[in-house]
Amino acid sequence: MMQESRGMSRTRVGVGTCLAVIFAALPASLDPCLGLADSPQVKPNMIVILADDLGYADVGFQGCRDIPTPNLDRLAAEGVRCTNGYVSHPFCSPTRAGLMTARYQQRFGHENNPRYDPKDNVAGLPTSQHTVAEVLAAAGYVTGAVGKWHLGAAPQFHPNRRGFQEYFGLIGGGHDYFRCNPPGETNEYLIPLRRIPLQRNEPLQRNEVEECFEGYLTDVLSKEAVSFIERHQKERFFLYLAYNAPHTPLQATDERLSRVAHIEDPVRKTYAAMICALDDGVGKVWETLQNLGLAENTVVFFLSDNGGPTEVTHSSNSPLRGAKGSVYEGGIRVPFVVTWKGVLASGTTYDLPIISLDVPATAAALAESAFPDEPGIDGVNIMPHLLGEDSAPPHDTLFWRTGGGASWAVRRGEWKLLRRGQSPAELYRLDTDIGESRSLTAAHPEKVEELRALYESWNRDNIAPLFESPRPAKKKPSPRPAAPAK
Repeated sequence: MMQESRGMSRTRVGVGTCLAVIFAALPASLDPCLGLADSPQVKPNMIVILADDLGYADVGFQGCRDIPTPNLDRLAAEGVRCTNGYVSHPFCSPTRAGLMTARYQQRFGHENNPRYDPKDNVAGLPTSQHTVAEVLAAAGYVTGAVGKWHLGAAPQFHPNRRGFQEYFGLIGGGHDYFRCNPPGETNEYLIPLRRIPLQRNEPLQRNEVEECFEGYLTDVLSKEAVSFIERHQKERFFLYLAYNAPHTPLQATDERLSRVAHIEDPVRKTYAAMICALDDGVGKVWETLQNLGLAENTVVFFLSDNGGPTEVTHSSNSPLRGAKGSVYEGGIRVPFVVTWKGVLASGTTYDLPIISLDVPATAAALAESAFPDEPGIDGVNIMPHLLGEDSAPPHDTLFWRTGGGASWAVRRGEWKLLRRGQSPAELYRLDTDIGESRSLTAAHPEKVEELRALYESWNRDNIAPLFESPRPAKKKPSPRPAAPAK
């Protein structure tokens, strides 16, 4: 499968060229039309599975030993594990904005988490931005989203109005895992340590109609994802499955807790049990694809929206430094897998840096389509790189910015420069210091200036944040109700 470069563009490959490579790699037994007589070539189904606050080292294929993740490990074994896989922001909503648009979210001001407020017409993914769901729907795909949205609660930001024909999930940033309030009744929980009210119990929504659920939320979302695949197995589909696990509140079923009874730390134990539920859901999705004969015509992307919040959930980002919210590697480098059975070489790794912005760009290319504002797209089609047809790095440079520039980072090759607030800039060489433990600013001042200039040039095209994240609550948190007996 790995071949010499054929002179493809470093940053973008023509859709026809890319698809020709993929068709040549398809197994002979695979019908390229898959029953779709209107297409002379295969356009694969696509599933994006997004975990929420998953630690870099908390799945088996990343070396975890205390949390069993057999299904995620199998997904990685069937495809390519991207060892330098990044997200475009170190926390929730901005990452999701980039994942929808293939653009650095700082370009359009989506740099903070929106508060859940259906009357706020500003705090959300700007309607001026095209989404991957819109692109794929226009290309003939059935588009569905299941799970956490967190891209604005006002009607114009709703998934059904942003290209997703079907939606079931939570519009806000978090939710109780065992219950929701009846329509019209809401309450808030407070995230530990930060005391920011984001955990709400408003009903979930099926399309734009409120609906409560029964059972454990992660299981409910997995069931909905399976149902979407089964209903649309004869069509081309794009499914965005955005779990809110293992985000707080830390709640798990007794059965999952029993699987991780060996973990003594009660906080990490519950967090681990939530990952077990996530792993079960991924297993059900993969099993459904296998049973329906769709695995060889479905590209599956799996990643987390940011690094683990280690102080809150006792997650592990080892050997990386930092956590969710940080521009150190622990905030932005995540478990990242791309699987296309029979096409991508199984059990392999890809070691050059890629970023979550590449997921929607790749999806558009595989659908033989493109974003309307293609010249402004920052993501690239990584499929030729994963196939070994393009040996050049997908990106010359990657960038991060939080708080309108309060903290930022830039990576070029193995060099990374970052600055946190008013602290001095820090320079690291990641191939020899993945834990960012020894700043090399004094030894390489020329590299500091080179990377700083790259960041400043990139940042000139960005705008200020359009809205602020919710401020910490002033009142003391009320006790969280106990989970129902199971």
